[in-house]
Amino acid sequence: MSDNSVVPARRGFLKTGAAAATATVILATPGVSRAQTAVFRFQSTWPQRDIFHEFAQDYVTRVNAMGGGRLRLELLAAGSVVGAFQVLDAVHSGTLDGGHGVSAYWFGRNKAFSLFGTTPPWFGDANQLLGWFYYGGGEALYRKLMQDVLRLNAVGFLTGPMPTQPLGWFRNPIERAEQIRGLRYRTVGLATDLMQEMGAAVVALPGGEIVPALERGVIDAAEFNNPSSDRLLGFPDVAKNYYVQSYHQAVEAFEILFNKTKFDALPDEHRAMLRHSAEAASSDMSWKLQERYSADLLAMAQTQQVNVRPTPTPILDAQLQAWDRVIARTEGDNSNPNNGPLFKEICDSQRAWCRRVGNFFLRYQVSSVRSFNHFFARG
Repeated sequence: MSDNSVVPARRGFLKTGAAAATATVILATPGVSRAQTAVFRFQSTWPQRDIFHEFAQDYVTRVNAMGGGRLRLELLAAGSVVGAFQVLDAVHSGTLDGGHGVSAYWFGRNKAFSLFGTTPPWFGDANQLLGWFYYGGGEALYRKLMQDVLRLNAVGFLTGPMPTQPLGWFRNPIERAEQIRGLRYRTVGLATDLMQEMGAAVVALPGGEIVPALERGVIDAAEFNNPSSDRLLGFPDVAKNYYVQSYHQAVEAFEILFNKTKFDALPDEHRAMLRHSAEAASSDMSWKLQERYSADLLAMAQTQQVNVRPTPTPILDAQLQAWDRVIARTEGDNSNPNNGPLFKEICDSQRAWCRRVGNFFLRYQVSSVRSFNHFFARG
């Protein structure tokens, strides 16, 4: 038998080997998306200098880092395309591809929106609000409101748990609930109804307009959100009485919005990036704010002569009593067939979650007050 009958020709061997090598490379290379590059115009509802806009940038940075050039968000500050309170409408129409804000800003469209932002104070903290949203049925109710009831061409999810918001900035000290009556006061969401119930004349203003209004005397008192935002926006320059701890906005979380048509057209991995980047940014924000908020609160007290005071107990008690009336009235409001019943459905879901989860943490967690005083409050 000739050698050719047992040894493949060199040319044939090379051809076979090349094919095998190619197959090996194909098997070893992970699947790479061939989707067309998507660039989304993404506007926040915050002024450029606000830490909230920085939080929006932190989210965008994560998306862009993972997008690998195939998915990119271009962040714009409030007012770049539309005003802060017009972002939802702009996302719905496609004028914007997405946005970063709080759902309480859409309170005028349906009061139930505030239940996904500034809720009644039955949540122990904002992380419990996020727990309800993702594991307690809240996300399905949010979709029902957004798409089934209001038929908005938008999708969204919650991110970024916020600490309790201060009652805010007052020109003169307050001690009694009666002193709220007649005050021209800035807030948003359900807190609008709450403070009106307490006798205030409420004015809803976006973040960048509050300090100028307070300075000109258009309003008498105002809250925005946190020490870092308040300091950067200039509140200490126009008022010195800063009341922390309040039930008007005990918890809140950010909302990230996208145009539904644009979002649904993305490949699965890009939709996953947008969602899971919100989770990562949420954690990072909760860590970052510990550094920034605590430092800015101290700086305002120590270098800007701000009187930082806890909201007096009589006002806190009056807030809780006012909440009872606001909730009962709004749940029973059948003037809009989608408002009262849907509002109550969401409240029932939240109450069931908070009764169980709140009870767990109150029973399970040891008090940090006792340990803090033990280590840090000694003379």
